[in-house]
Amino acid sequence: MTHFDPQFFKTVKFASDQIESYLSGAIRNLEIARKSDHPEVQFTFAYQALLKAGIALIAKIGSVKVRSVPGHHVRILEKMSETLSKPDIFLIGNQMRLKRNLDLYEGRVGINPSEAQDFLEFVEETLEEIKKVVRPRKK
Repeated sequence: MTHFDPQFFKTVKFASDQIESYLSGAIRNLEIARKSDHPEVQFTFAYQALLKAGIALIAKIGSVKVRSVPGHHVRILEKMSETLSKPDIFLIGNQMRLKRNLDLYEGRVGINPSEAQDFLEFVEETLEEIKKVVRPRKK
């Protein structure tokens, strides 16, 4: 079973519609990213979609909510990667996080169209994997 550090996560009893709301928010952000012609908008909304999908995944598998403390984005990415057994989720997600931080706090990083498209495709694939866990098909 996955361990959730109480410094970063707190146990919560979620109603199924709460978890669905997180996932729906991720899907909505991904749609905004897909429809935009601006690489920065694509990137920003794709990153937000990734985090929201991770929050939904963590809520579903661990009945935990991430705390808003320094380092919580890293913890979301780690748990997503661990839960889905896909190391690339942490590696690429962390690249996105670092790029976002440089752009937000340093104001010196832009996103080119090719890079935005690559990140968008990564988030689309990751979101599809998360949907399988959060919305399992009934057999």
